[in-house]
Amino acid sequence: MNRRTALHAEHVRAGAKLVPFGGFEMPVQYSSILREHDAVRHRAGIFDLSHMGQFWLTGDSVAPWADALTTNAVGTMKPMQARYNLFCNRSGGTHDDTIFYRLEKRWLLVVNASNADKMWQHLNANRPEMGVELENQHGKWSLVAIQGPRSVAMLQPHVDVNLDELKYYFCTEGHVDGAPATIARTGYTGEDGFELFLSNDDAPRIWSALLEAHRGEGLEPCGLGARDVLRLEAGMPLYGHELTEEITPVQAGLGWAVKSVKPEFLGKEALERQIRGDDYARIVGVMMSGRVPAREGYAVWHEGRLVGSIRSGSIAPSLDNKNVATALVEKAAATEGARLEIEIRGTKHEAAVVPLPFYKRAK
Repeated sequence: MNRRTALHAEHVRAGAKLVPFGGFEMPVQYSSILREHDAVRHRAGIFDLSHMGQFWLTGDSVAPWADALTTNAVGTMKPMQARYNLFCNRSGGTHDDTIFYRLEKRWLLVVNASNADKMWQHLNANRPEMGVELENQHGKWSLVAIQGPRSVAMLQPHVDVNLDELKYYFCTEGHVDGAPATIARTGYTGEDGFELFLSNDDAPRIWSALLEAHRGEGLEPCGLGARDVLRLEAGMPLYGHELTEEITPVQAGLGWAVKSVKPEFLGKEALERQIRGDDYARIVGVMMSGRVPAREGYAVWHEGRLVGSIRSGSIAPSLDNKNVATALVEKAAATEGARLEIEIRGTKHEAAVVPLPFYKRAK
């Protein structure tokens, strides 16, 4: 049986279409995916992300221990900084992509909902006898995101911190309408925005207050459907699609988050070998020539050869509803401008390799 977040009653009240996702019953959409997408790109949208795994890490050895398990640097993080990071297996494949938050008295690690149990087991299996304490807070705390160009203006009246002073990928401790919260300038939509870590008791009141105060300004509740289109346009990977236990961060175009200068980390040898060889399949952006959409699993052809498959696909409202996708293809087919054919129900449709991200917001 799927779990429910503290905001479940709010979703039901709003008429959301609920689906199982990551072990929880989650809203996939409220009004429509296109309307919710439009709100985030032009005004603001509010998301329930409470299904994401949250782990608290404390102790003097957290930073060096985490550095030995992850591709990106942990020990160099500043107080109240957030940083994207990846856990790999020994073959270089991705165990999960995550965000670390260095808070005042502990570290917060946010992992994908579908990987929460796997990651909890992984952390405990590699935990030293001393210097690191772990607490599993999955489902015990809520996570509410407000994303979009109007997110600062809408959220500021409700918080006791100056949001203009909060840098991207940093966080602060404050209050949202009187409720204690960790307020982070992070997100997964390609827009400016914030993620609010709240108690389950406070989350429903905060969710309702934000919507009631700003619905007239265009704030919309948004589901997983719009979130997936937004992140795809922004070129952000989704675990299980652009990243898996077999697909490495290097293949996914995330080499910037692989710090080879670290003396050692799990998967380092395999990733360095892959980088040196430079003969690996890689994730690319794909633009369809026509109106036929590319879907996950469709075969990708190049110069008469089967070279890979589609990993994610959708229309891109930010690009005049053109059909875009990501694909994992052989190196020879990964060059920008390369002509591809996507096989859909036995018919091959023209497409081309284009740069990622498909969409980038104006600063």
